[in-house]
Parts: sequence; C-alpha cells; structure tokens
Amino acid sequence: MSRHTFILSHMSHSIRSTAIRSDRDDVYLQIIFDRLNICRSYKPKFGKGGEGLDYQAFRHLYGGDVFYSWFGLDHTLMYSAHKVAGGITSVYRQIGFSSEELIRQILQDELGLTNLQSTWSYQTETSSGRKRTLKLDGRIAPREVQDNERRGIILDWMKRASTKLSLNHEIAKGMQGLVLEVRQGYKSKDSKRQNADMANAAAAYTQGYIPVLIVMSSQIDDDIVERYERGKWLVLRGYMQSDALMSTFQFMREIIGYDLAAFFERNATVLRDFTHSVLESLLTATENG
Repeated sequence: MSRHTFILSHMSHSIRSTAIRSDRDDVYLQIIFDRLNICRSYKPKFGKGGEGLDYQAFRHLYGGDVFYSWFGLDHTLMYSAHKVAGGITSVYRQIGFSSEELIRQILQDELGLTNLQSTWSYQTETSSGRKRTLKLDGRIAPREVQDNERRGIILDWMKRASTKLSLNHEIAKGMQGLVLEVRQGYKSKDSKRQNADMANAAAAYTQGYIPVLIVMSSQIDDDIVERYERGKWLVLRGYMQSDALMSTFQFMREIIGYDLAAFFERNATVLRDFTHSVLESLLTATENG
C-alpha cells in the first residue's frame, strides 16, 4: 500500500472532531512515512556490511559455519530475531531522521526561510589536515524571519535562553540566532556522540549561535541533560506541561508559531497504524522476508 493510499484510507480515523487539518498535514505525514517505509526493507548484516543478507544468504553463511550449525543457529528463528532487533533500531533511527526533516520544513513554512537559511554547517580540520564539513539539523537567524512580530518573539526567547544558560553579557549580545540538533530520544550514553556535540556547541558559539538540543520524546537521561547544559546547550524535551525554555512542543507553538503537538494529536491514529504495519512487517520475517 502506498503512503498516499494509506493516508486517505485512514484519514477519517485520524481526524478529531475539534481538529482542523490542512494540506500541510499531508506533507508532514509524508515526511514521516517516507522514512518509516525504509524499515520495511531492512535486512540484518551479520557482520558483512552492505545492504544486509536475505534469508537464503543467511542460511548459506550460518549453515556453512560448522560451529554455528552445531548449535542450530542457521534457523529461521535466528534470522527473524536479528531482523527484528536491527529493524527496531532502524525504526528509532528513521523516526529521528523524519523528526529532523519535519522540524526543518516547519521552520521554512512558518518563518519564511529558504532551505539554505534553515540549515547550518561548518568546516573543521582533521589531524591529517583534511577538511571536514559538519552540520546541525536547523538554523534560525531572526534577521531572516519575514514576520516582524515573530522575529521579536524569537529575539525575546534568545534573551531568556541566554539568561538560563548563564551566558556572559557580552557573549549574549553577540548571539545572532540559534542552531538546532533534533533527536527523537536520547537513551545512549555514547561519549563519542556527546563529545562531538560539545565540539558542535563550541563552533556554534564562535559563529554567534545558541545551540539547542530538541528532543522529541521525554526519553533522555538526566545525567546527559546535565552534561549538555554544562556545555551550554539549551535542552528541550518532549514535555507537554512546561515552558518554552524546557519543552519542545511549547517552543514550537509559542516561539516558532506552529502547534506541533496538535499535529501529532490529530494524526495519532494514522501514525500508529502506519508504524504498527511497519513493526508487523519486521515481526513476521520468514524464509521469504
């Protein structure tokens, strides 16, 4: 079933009686569905890299390994277990990617930014002298925001954010905008990722941007939040009841001007159904999958 057919066939279930839909809902849903659809074709790699192994290739690999075959690991259930385990990781990853794209598209739609204006990157040099380009998921420079009232709201928020981050007065005055890193959740305590984000924050400040970590869910460890805040990141989480300096959804509604929580609420049924269909395709992995 195509994403268009899926949306249309489930739309009546996703619309709350008080919800007002728009064409933008369909555009935003397609961003999510395009990403989640990638998970359907997931194949476990079994240490081989590439696009992964189908069931027959798995049987050849494991069946040809005398040690694994003694344990019966060349079994359909083993292939299914690997597909489910890796596939679930893929689901989280694709939800994260779709969140990045969704936020960036909303910045363009609400603030009148171009794709170039809503992105941010910088160059660094590796130990071998090679240039490397790194990027974050979004950028907001108030001077580029078309609506004067919205520009003022963002500038006021930046002042409050600078106070919360205890920025030096002169540094705060030099801030010309904010850059965003978007995550669906943050359960890993991977120090490599955290160190990279600390370097990103330092680069952002040198260019006059406040770094903002946008976590879509509430799934982030307090220890991680503490480290990011020490690194002068402003951390927003998927809280419903909080202010725009703590809540992703309040920030999107009050500062950006788009009620992202309402979008997810009025489309919750179609989102759940689509995600469940992806999960079912992973859980029913067989000799043909």
